[in-house]
Amino acid sequence: AIPDLEDGLKPVQRRIMHTLFEVDDGYFQKVSFVVGRTMKYHPHGDASIYGALVNLANKEIFIEKQGNFGNKFTGDPASAGRYIECRVHPLAKEFLVTNPHITHYVPNFDGRDEEPEVYRAKIPLVLIMGAEGIAVGMSTKILPYNIREVLEAEIKCLKGEKFELYPDVATGGLIDVSNYNDGNGKIITRAKFDTSDEKKIVITELPVDSNAKSLLESIDNAYKAGKIKISSVDNFTTDKCCIEIKLPRGVYSKDVIDALYAHTDCEKSISCQMLVIKDNMPVAMTATEIIKYYAEKLVKIIKDELEFEKAQLTDKLHLRTIERIFVEERIYKSIENKKTQETVVKAVYDGFKPFKDELIRPLSDDDVSHLLAIPIRRISLYDINKNREEVKAIQARLKEIARRLKNLKACAVEYLEGMLGKFTDKSFSRHTKISSFSAVDVKAVSKRDTPLRYDSKTGYLGTSVSTGTEVLRVTPYDRIFFMRKTGMYMVCDVPERLFVDKGMWYCGYSEK
Repeated sequence: AIPDLEDGLKPVQRRIMHTLFEVDDGYFQKVSFVVGRTMKYHPHGDASIYGALVNLANKEIFIEKQGNFGNKFTGDPASAGRYIECRVHPLAKEFLVTNPHITHYVPNFDGRDEEPEVYRAKIPLVLIMGAEGIAVGMSTKILPYNIREVLEAEIKCLKGEKFELYPDVATGGLIDVSNYNDGNGKIITRAKFDTSDEKKIVITELPVDSNAKSLLESIDNAYKAGKIKISSVDNFTTDKCCIEIKLPRGVYSKDVIDALYAHTDCEKSISCQMLVIKDNMPVAMTATEIIKYYAEKLVKIIKDELEFEKAQLTDKLHLRTIERIFVEERIYKSIENKKTQETVVKAVYDGFKPFKDELIRPLSDDDVSHLLAIPIRRISLYDINKNREEVKAIQARLKEIARRLKNLKACAVEYLEGMLGKFTDKSFSRHTKISSFSAVDVKAVSKRDTPLRYDSKTGYLGTSVSTGTEVLRVTPYDRIFFMRKTGMYMVCDVPERLFVDKGMWYCGYSEK
């Protein structure tokens, strides 16, 4: 339930990505097929895998989707797995390191296959994704961040510059981050209203963590409870929010806005806690700390990748060198009259003695086996110029790797700037507007219009008492003081029906 800091993924999400990399052939696969394949790594039922896959696909950077994967604006669910298709996103191949020499793989639950312990992610996915989960005695709530802003913050961090980060969601809305505390505080979020027509309110953007369906339910409940005055509500939401609230005669938009904020989900307060798994332990971190952690980690990953490539190129250069010497110096001729394997191997070793200074490393038994496996046809058609061009290209790349290893931070910045260039689409720009406002006080906007009645004959006081006299008008948040004839007094919330005493006196409401 708690994401790992290393790749920002929960186990089920990591196993889905591993399966997608495994079955990747460039074509779309049925979601139900991917879910079934994932079960050999995640034996907890197909429903949890399907839900996690749809959620991951809707992040738009891990999985390419085809078909109806639900609607984040309306709250409509995705189609069944047999009707929709997916494949791994090309971007995921760039920021998730799948090389087994760099990413550590462990046996799966039954030991038949291997899966990544955690991916080594090059960008702060834990912030880009966001997360919510409850574990034993702990919980996490990480709001998603804008991918471009996260990459820009990491570039600034590598350059030693100051940066600030705040959440951003695709559904838009407004947020007040004055108490956000870098990810471990709370935000106040609001819907965005269009009130150009004073006789109607149009909700054009949703608050964080909301959809049109849940918002309409909260408006309906507030209307039924008599907390807001509206005439009708129409929902025209498709790929963007459009909820139209029409107002009754004599009521204008300025009279209803505060009540909508106070009594519906048009305004919400969300508490956040950035709890992640770091080194197999739950740790509460801030957004700034996560960016710094990923900046250092990216430098290490680039170093490991360059050193791995350097080792591979060095091996390749060594093989091309011994092949050239073996053919060019006609060492293969010295083995033609040898009768045993031992004498053949010895002849090859002896043939290379005059050229040991040209070798990248000393000749090994594996090298000899490689040379003896070269077909006669390849030796007869050997192109020395082609070999030299290949060696020249390898040496040039090795020089470039040596240069990059001396400037790892610059390489990390270059990589992040390259990634930024892939997120230029308008859909990756900021949607949620940072604003400054305080939560609406429910008591302040509640109208004092509920009649409180007292029946002196029965001794009952309350809002549901139908006989007797109206004492005063109250709100559900008022407190009532009354004193019996005995001198005993009591303060209580506005009662629906409460026996106080018969034949009591009463006085009106006063602010004093």
